[in-house]
Amino acid sequence: MKIKITTPIKRNYREVFALFNLQLFEALKPPVVNLKVERFDGCKKGDEVHLKVAGQRWVSHITDYVENEDEIYFIDRGVIIPPPIKSWLHIHRIERSGENSCNVIDDIEYSTGNAFIDKLIYPALCAMFAMRKPIYKRELS
Repeated sequence: MKIKITTPIKRNYREVFALFNLQLFEALKPPVVNLKVERFDGCKKGDEVHLKVAGQRWVSHITDYVENEDEIYFIDRGVIIPPPIKSWLHIHRIERSGENSCNVIDDIEYSTGNAFIDKLIYPALCAMFAMRKPIYKRELS
């Protein structure tokens, strides 16, 4: 399944990327999810993020990082993921839309291995990532 959520931000895309840090990551935590950050290396290739989500371990590796005149993006790939999710790929894009504006895009692909369960958890995942929009606007503008 795929989820794509775009948030326009009135700030230069490079300045916005510079704010993708532990403080932002913790601000983005969904209010109803018991989530603890155990390790946060950053957003560059080779970095890792380790979480406890409702007592379950989640480990993501940053497998790619690209920066050019149009965008900055990094990919986090779930290596250890709590059930029922079996695969997780999250592309964090910051696309330049003007000199002092950009779009922050959460582009996610996940699978539980079961199409019915994928569709069943889709609304909850969409809601969790949609909740990021006002936080992005507050923290990044």
